[in-house]
Amino acid sequence: MFEKNDTHERVISIIGETLKLDKESVKPEATFEGLGADSLDRLEIIMKIEEAFGVDISDEQEAKINSIQGAVETIHALRKK
Repeated sequence: MFEKNDTHERVISIIGETLKLDKESVKPEATFEGLGADSLDRLEIIMKIEEAFGVDISDEQEAKINSIQGAVETIHALRKK
């Protein structure tokens, strides 16, 4: 069984590494835009997340990911399938 907390920690780690931010500054309610990510950063983050979790995030799902928590919810749902 996949733990949502594990998903959360790994997503924050990936985002922090990609954007060169401290993990403490990456809050669940933060948006990619609010963290200073541009469209290329966002694409890189999505690709790293897909690789790390072994999931495929569709363009439609990606468009709905507006916050860190949204990314965690989407990935967690995909991992449970």
